[in-house]
Amino acid sequence: MSATVQINPMLIGQGLPPFDQIQPEQIVPGVEALLAALNADLEQLETTVEPTWSGLVEPLTQIEERLTWSWGIVGHLMGVKNSPELRAAYEAIQSPLVQFSNRLGQSQPLYAAFKEMRTSRQWDELTAAQQRIVEAAIRDAELSGVGLTGEVKATFNQIQQELAELSTQFSNHVLDATKAFGLQLTTAEEQEGLPQSLLAQAAQAAKAAGHDEATATQGPWLITLDAPSYVPFLQHSRRRDLREQVYRAFVTRAAAGELDNQPIIERTLVLRQQMAKILDYDTYAELSIARKMAPSVAAVEQLMEELRSASYETATVELAELTDFARDRGFEAELKQWDLPFWAELMREEQYGLNDEELRPYFPLPQVLDGLFTLAHRLFGVTIAAVDGEAPVWHPDVRYFQVQGESGEAIAHFYLDPYSRPAEKRGGAWIDFCVNRGKVKDQIRLPVAYLVCNQSSPVDGKPSLMNFREVETLFHEFGHGLQHMLTTVDYSGAAGINNVEWDAVELPSQFMENWCYHRETLLQLARHYETGEPLPDELFQKILAARNFMTGSAILRQVSMGWLDIELHHRYQPGGDETIWDVRNRLAKTTTILPPLPEDAFLCAFGHIFAGGYAAGYYSYFWAEVLSADAFAAFEEAGLENDTAIAETGRRFRDTVLSLGGSRHPMEVFKSFRGREPSTQALLRHRGLVPAA
Repeated sequence: MSATVQINPMLIGQGLPPFDQIQPEQIVPGVEALLAALNADLEQLETTVEPTWSGLVEPLTQIEERLTWSWGIVGHLMGVKNSPELRAAYEAIQSPLVQFSNRLGQSQPLYAAFKEMRTSRQWDELTAAQQRIVEAAIRDAELSGVGLTGEVKATFNQIQQELAELSTQFSNHVLDATKAFGLQLTTAEEQEGLPQSLLAQAAQAAKAAGHDEATATQGPWLITLDAPSYVPFLQHSRRRDLREQVYRAFVTRAAAGELDNQPIIERTLVLRQQMAKILDYDTYAELSIARKMAPSVAAVEQLMEELRSASYETATVELAELTDFARDRGFEAELKQWDLPFWAELMREEQYGLNDEELRPYFPLPQVLDGLFTLAHRLFGVTIAAVDGEAPVWHPDVRYFQVQGESGEAIAHFYLDPYSRPAEKRGGAWIDFCVNRGKVKDQIRLPVAYLVCNQSSPVDGKPSLMNFREVETLFHEFGHGLQHMLTTVDYSGAAGINNVEWDAVELPSQFMENWCYHRETLLQLARHYETGEPLPDELFQKILAARNFMTGSAILRQVSMGWLDIELHHRYQPGGDETIWDVRNRLAKTTTILPPLPEDAFLCAFGHIFAGGYAAGYYSYFWAEVLSADAFAAFEEAGLENDTAIAETGRRFRDTVLSLGGSRHPMEVFKSFRGREPSTQALLRHRGLVPAA
């Protein structure tokens, strides 16, 4: 090979991605070359496979890791740096990638070798982690259609192909529909009630849209459907007509025209049902739960009903109180959906003296990170240090950090991409894997995570001043990151979040959110960005008091979405007597207090179940919250102000939940931490639905 020929960065296959080199035009030739090489490696493995760890799992892992390294980069960039060029490359390579994944998942020789391992005399010599990996491989092969032949197999593979394409289309439609809307405000009357932080951000958005003259004081101001804009606008705008306009735009995203996701939803549900039937499951929900911690659909519905019945009456009372509150202040119309955030915010401010805008100056991102990292040290003995510049990044705002063990040794790294970029970055917050922990030739490969948020960006020379929900979100995602980064499992197939049942994966993330309401933690991270003054204790007490404000409504909303997800994937019959909207309206009678608008099409933007991993699994947030609330209760019982007890309990949490990852069943992991099975009581207490003992 000539020395002048450079390797395509998509083919490096290990280490940190060279984001400073990767271009969209490199993706198709790079991934095509990779798939050709991996196909050859797979054929070779199938002819030489032995039913042993070294003869099967290790070479198979090498194939899988090379694939996930390259394709993971593309998927990551689709989320954080979306562009027409990237989309075209992604769509061009998606089909051959799905074909290879099917080929890999349906390999008869590899499946037979795994089955032989399971029944061999060497089985008992494998570690618990190794056994879990083998058992998961057998299950996943069966759920990937390894037992299918002929036309049925071809149909199944076509379904997989089409579902992947539909998921991508769904996600792109939501991104495009979100960024297509903009409400331009030009007068003082139109921006009445809006806080200064939103005006500054809206002026910045207007500038980005071509209004170079825009300022926070003079406008124009651009309101978008991106969360840092949409949420505070509904909470603070005194223009009811504009709130209605923005709300209707939000709930009808991707529900009409070229970006209409309704046909995609219908087709997705049809295909998922067909796939379940092919695999001998009655419904897609049953197929989905075959991979989860919950034992059955009935068990999921039992939990949902327990939470629904516990929250419905509370939510009814909350709406009545909110209605009275608005009436007492001269509001004579019927409360509509676009009124609820506005009046709820006013009521919260009045009842608790708490205002998000009053809090923002105390939560500058750098200070919040310091407080979060201090907590990680207190609980888990790790030190986190900024090492910006040691890794190429995809945007100048991206940070890079090192996680160090007790002796100062590097044990993991993570990227942090904190700010909203509506033009190229999908909404929400998430974590993804860059590199999995594993042992390669007796060397431990350290894990690396992507941590992505969408909070308010720095404006007018000020740091990012976070609202309290953004602080909670950062803690949440960092919890996911900790499970990925603090694992001690040396087999990548069960390291960190890998091989953890999906309805248990939210345990560490939701656990970390609880610390946002812990006095010492909050006072550590909340300091005024200008004066350095810590958050006054009075404000902390108000945050604590307001924690469960409108809690019944919040729980019921999540229950409503979880029920709808299960119903669509378990009882709904595409093309039958009911439409998806009929199902939504039927369930709304028992899971909402204020019925949805007739044109409310939130399903068209429900990416969790139509473009994410939560299909027939949205209940997972509640299932895992039972675990996370009970886990946090262990710290409460130890004494939150007892540093020694907290460190001991934190070490036990690290050595079980964070360390063991997918090497053992989540119930086994939980019991090894807690000493018993979980109880729902801690969740109900934390949510304010049962009194504290």
